[in-house]
Amino acid sequence: MTTDLAEPARHLVHAMATDPYGDYSPSVYETARLVTLAPDLTGHANRVAFLLGEQAPDGGWGGPEGYGLLPTLSATEALLSEFHRTGSPAVAAAAGRGLEALSTRWGRDLRADLPDTVAVEILVPALVSAVNAHLERLDTAGVALARRHHRLPDPDGTHPAILHGLRRLAEDGAALPDKILHSLEALGSAARGVAFARPGADGLGCSPAATAAWFGGDGTAAHPGRRYLEDTQARHGGPVPVAAPLAVFERSWVLSAFADAGVPVPVPDGVLDGLAAGLGPDGISGGPGLPPDADDTSATLYALASHGRPHPLGCLHEYRVDGHFCTYPDERTPSVTTNAHVLQALRTSGPSEVATATAAWIAGRQHADGSWTDKWHASPYYATARCVLALAAGGYGTTARGRALRWLLDTQRPDGSWGRWGGTFEETAYAVQVLVRARDPRADEAAARGCVFLLSWRGTRHPPLWHDKDLYTPGRIVRAEGIAALHLARTRPSVAALLTRLRPGIAVRTA
Repeated sequence: MTTDLAEPARHLVHAMATDPYGDYSPSVYETARLVTLAPDLTGHANRVAFLLGEQAPDGGWGGPEGYGLLPTLSATEALLSEFHRTGSPAVAAAAGRGLEALSTRWGRDLRADLPDTVAVEILVPALVSAVNAHLERLDTAGVALARRHHRLPDPDGTHPAILHGLRRLAEDGAALPDKILHSLEALGSAARGVAFARPGADGLGCSPAATAAWFGGDGTAAHPGRRYLEDTQARHGGPVPVAAPLAVFERSWVLSAFADAGVPVPVPDGVLDGLAAGLGPDGISGGPGLPPDADDTSATLYALASHGRPHPLGCLHEYRVDGHFCTYPDERTPSVTTNAHVLQALRTSGPSEVATATAAWIAGRQHADGSWTDKWHASPYYATARCVLALAAGGYGTTARGRALRWLLDTQRPDGSWGRWGGTFEETAYAVQVLVRARDPRADEAAARGCVFLLSWRGTRHPPLWHDKDLYTPGRIVRAEGIAALHLARTRPSVAALLTRLRPGIAVRTA
């Protein structure tokens, strides 16, 4: 990360303003679904190569702990499909290692502590069934690969009965809830050509996999949905992100991060006009094909208000339930970061009883160690930063904020970073943003050490920490959070002085 922050901030906003898709990392899960569902799509060989290249030494894919189960199932199933089509020994060997990893990582009964990622409860049993069908077919054909591996069970925490019910409804022609569209591929062959939804120029359900599942291997090159798949795969040369396009999500988060930290960067009117135009009676969604939600709506409202475009907050009212705000109707688990963003938006119109109640709800969800966790991100540093900053801006939750500060100070790594599984640029940026605002000598020292880590970061690839069907990285959002953190450090004289002492000759420029 450069010490001259003004130019990267301007470049980031310009690139964001001219990119209708957003900058998101390719997904093992989603790419593997296209290997199975759309083998004739341009870039197929590169998608297979991507899966082979992303396979870990133990044969699995994806993140640590339970985060690896879904991508490992998806990639293994895709390679079994590819082996069925091509008979490639290299593909068969990789599929075999994937099957081994499922047993070695999680045991024969797949004992995984499943994360609260999107639709995991139906996507996992869908893939378990598909892998088992491959093994049965290969066993019947006398292929040794099938005889070396047992059939997989449905792990605890999944809902195969719900999956089967959804498939029956789709086969009977019933319309399913909009939120199912993003994970339509879970329905298997029942997803093909469903009448209640149709891909357009932005695909179906903001998902390459869902779009490919609707086509079921068919679709002319001239179909808008097919062109969407071609365009989406071209961005990474074959692999695809877990969701696309997501311009609203990216723009509202980046603009909110810069505005909240006071980063001076010009924003094109077209970006603000687009966000304002997208707000409807139910708010706005992160991307086309997704239902509106309180998270993207509140971030958009705050971004607009921060840039002199205040918008009525009435579109948030329908999301208020039981003293807090749901991300979308009928969600399984509430989100503290959604409520933190709502609190941030509410603050733009002054104090209110609703804001006070929301702040109390957020404070009440804090863990005993002082952190928060959330369903939209794997890291407690993201959730904790969002909650602390939202509470602090309104003067709420003094005790909770004190506990969070102690937790941050206690969990800094020897190299100055923070991270759930290892020190990362992104998680360190969140911690620094909180510490710089704490106005505490211990926090200043920790923040300065964190800034040294940020400025020393040479990685071009940020680990995926955000929740969708698979873990992913929103590249521009992560970079914006780092710029915001370093800008805040510069504006705190005591932190800036410590940073100069820790790294002589440094002069962080943000304007």
